Parts: sequence; structure tokens; C-alpha cells
Amino acid sequence: MNIRVLTSLYPSPARPHEGIFAERRWTGMRARGHSVSIVHPRPWTPPPLPLLSADWRAIAASPPSEERSGIAVRRPRYLHLPRFPRWNALRFSRRGVRELLAEPRPDVVVADYAWPAAAAAPALDAARMPFAVCGRGSDVLEVAGEAGLADELRRHLRIAGHWFAVSRDLVEAMDRLTGRPGRGVLVPNGVDLVTFRPQDRRAARRRLGLPEKPPLVLVAGHLIPRKDPLLALAAFRSGAPPDAHLAFVGAGPLAEELGGAIAAAGLAGRARLFGEAPPERLADWYAACDLLLLTSRREGRPNVVLEALASGRPVVATRAGGTAELLEGQEGALAPDRDPEAVGALVAARLAAPPDPEKLRSGVAPLSWEASLEALEGCLERAASFRSP
Repeated sequence: MNIRVLTSLYPSPARPHEGIFAERRWTGMRARGHSVSIVHPRPWTPPPLPLLSADWRAIAASPPSEERSGIAVRRPRYLHLPRFPRWNALRFSRRGVRELLAEPRPDVVVADYAWPAAAAAPALDAARMPFAVCGRGSDVLEVAGEAGLADELRRHLRIAGHWFAVSRDLVEAMDRLTGRPGRGVLVPNGVDLVTFRPQDRRAARRRLGLPEKPPLVLVAGHLIPRKDPLLALAAFRSGAPPDAHLAFVGAGPLAEELGGAIAAAGLAGRARLFGEAPPERLADWYAACDLLLLTSRREGRPNVVLEALASGRPVVATRAGGTAELLEGQEGALAPDRDPEAVGALVAARLAAPPDPEKLRSGVAPLSWEASLEALEGCLERAASFRSP
């Protein structure tokens, strides 16, 4: 198939860790013999915002085109004005569609992050171009919820006619939104079982420059409100044994507040922020830790849970979206609510009696990238055959 991807989330030289799961998906499809190209429109906003924000400076530094792992990535610019999501989505889609239509007709176009890429549906429908929308998490739940854009997303999904998502929870949410039960398809992300595997804990800690003996709780992910790292800190303080350490691996707007909360709680000697880590270094973090803690308010199907389990490390998490799909049946893994003491009690119990690493890994072994790509291939073949040229 000739697949063209329209997305707002893809790695770039300035932001190499953003959307690496999407890059893994499309490089995998290319390896299976498909032709893949990416259209990743870059927002442009008038001064002074680009001068004041590190994020906007990083976006502006992204090259207009490049080749990543053999895949052509084009980044046309579009005008983006904060606090105008509907107009921004329209401008994003117009610029993206113009780029899509400038090339030979593909077999299928994929919006690999539902919002704002799904807004391209009317123009692609007019061009009789098959279109499928992928939901990953907040691009569906937050957009249709707090952002108040449910009507727009519903209309675009119905026009597209095909949608898939990384968790059953998301598939059902998209089906409910459109009023078309059973229409969506589950295409979960896979896990790299070679990179993420059980490894020697002490050796991993030496590589990271960490002390070898204390129990280590890991929080891996963006430091943003939706991930609620402050709840993770409160749960650690409530339930972790007094010799345990806490590592935050990730970056985001809550970093400063979280650092202040660590100091105020008197945990500066036991809790630290380590910044972002690439996948190969993140594998060391999983190997080094005794437990992954995830306290999200909303999730699609979190890669960090897949990766930790593949690495043979237990997980304690709040019940959010597709997280439960990965941890259901594991006693003591899912917190009954968001109370710090309840989450902390599970942390204490998991550290005191950790499950067998090989058993944890065996539970996610079927969720390989090869299985994921096979499901995606079938989904896109059906979408491609939906309309004739």
C-alpha cells in the first residue's frame, strides 16, 4: 500500500522523543513493504510567543523536510493562534491536505492522532481519498470532553468512516461518539521485546549512576497535569518504605512545581527529577527499578506499562483508560481510587512481595510490534478498499 500519514505528533531533531511510538509504527510498516510518507504541519504563531516559549522555539527549529529511517517527513507551516482550537484545526487540515494532494494519490491517508488531523475529513472525502483516523488518548477523550469539540470530532469521524484506536476503551469511546457501535477497530501499540527485557538490576543501576541497594520506584512520562506526578509523589510519601527512592524520568510544565513539592515534603534526598530519556536508556531505568508507578487521570494504552512488564517489573497504576486492559487480573496492580494512601498501600505491598519477572513478561509477550503491524495492515486495507478512485 501507498500510505500517507497526516499527524500533529511526530519526532523531529528538536523534539526527538515526541511521538516515537508513531515513528516505530510507520517504520515497521515500511519494513513490511509499504510505501509511507509523513505530513507533519508545523504551527507558526506571531511574536512574541515564539521568543518566550522553549516549546515554540523547538517547533520553529524543526526542518521543513527531512528523511527519518527512510521515511520522507514534510512539515509545512500553518498559522496557529492560541485559544482558537477550531480555527487552528481548520488551518492545520487545509495546509496538510494541500500537501497531500500535491503528490500522487495514495491508497489511504491516516490521521495518526485524531485531533486536529481528523478535520481533514471533508476535503479528503471531496477528493474521494480513503481516510482512517487513529485515536491514541487525549486526542479523543480530552478533545471531546474538556475541550468541548465533541461535535466537530463526531462529524469528522463520521465523514472519514473508518477509525481505530490503541485500546478497547478508546475504540468504544469513538464508537459512542459517532453513534456507530462496533465500527471501530482495535490496533494496539506493540512493545519492543528485544529492547525491553529482564536485565540485571545492579548492573543497570551502575550504568545510571544509582545506588545499588535501596528499593527504587520509577515514574516515567511527561510531567503534565493529565499524568498527575504530584499524586505519584504523595503516594510514594504515604506508602513506600523509608529507605525507598523515587525517580521521575520525563519532562514537562510541572517540573518546577514537582521539584518544590519534593523539597517541601522533605524528600530531596530520596526523590529526584532526571529529565527525559531515549528508549535505550529508558530500558535501563526499567531494569534498575523495583516498580513502575503510573498515576494518570486519563490514558490511551500506556507504552510505559507495556515496557515495564516486558522488562519484568511490576506496575502499580490508577484505573485510567486502557491501563486496566493491561493490568486486569494482576492482583494489587490497580488502585481502587485516586487516594494517595490507597495507591501508596499498593506500592508498599508490591515492593514487599514482587511478582515473578518472567510471569510479568509472558503476559505481554503476545503484544509484539509484529502483531500490532499485522492488525494495522488489515485495518488500512479495509479502509483503502472502501472508496473507488
